[in-house]
This record gives sequence, C-alpha cells and structure tokens, in this order.
Amino acid sequence: MNERFLTWALLGLGLAILAAAAYVNYVNLAEAFGPGPPHYGRTTNMDKWSDPIPFLLAIDAAAVAALVVLGALLWRVRRG
Repeated sequence: MNERFLTWALLGLGLAILAAAAYVNYVNLAEAFGPGPPHYGRTTNMDKWSDPIPFLLAIDAAAVAALVVLGALLWRVRRG
C-alpha cells in the first residue's frame, strides 16, 4: 500500500472523527439548553430534562481514544 495514500487516509479519518464528535456535542448542547431566554429546552419541562454532559463525555472519550490509535498508526506508517 502506498505510504502517502495511507497517511492522507489516516489524517482524513481523524478529521472525520473530530468533526463527528464536534457535531454530536453541538447538537446535544443546543437541544439541552435551547435557543432563546431563559433556555427553553431546559426550563420548560424541567422534570423531563436530563444533563447531556455525561453522555457527551463518553462520546468525547471514545473519539479521543480513536484519535490516539490513529495517531499511533500514523506514527508507525511515517517511521517506516
């Protein structure tokens, strides 16, 4: 397999993982805290509201783990 192609593929996959994690964070935080005063999504039905932070931390931890693995693979490919 071509080393240059594999390097670009790993970098692209890393950027895709980073973008997906950022999108999931944005969507969940926007839904939880809602647009407009006084955070309609949070206060309208406070008994049904749940904190999105634990879920987002799990998603971010998985993304960081995947990026670490991709970084190790990239390091190995680049060193030969």
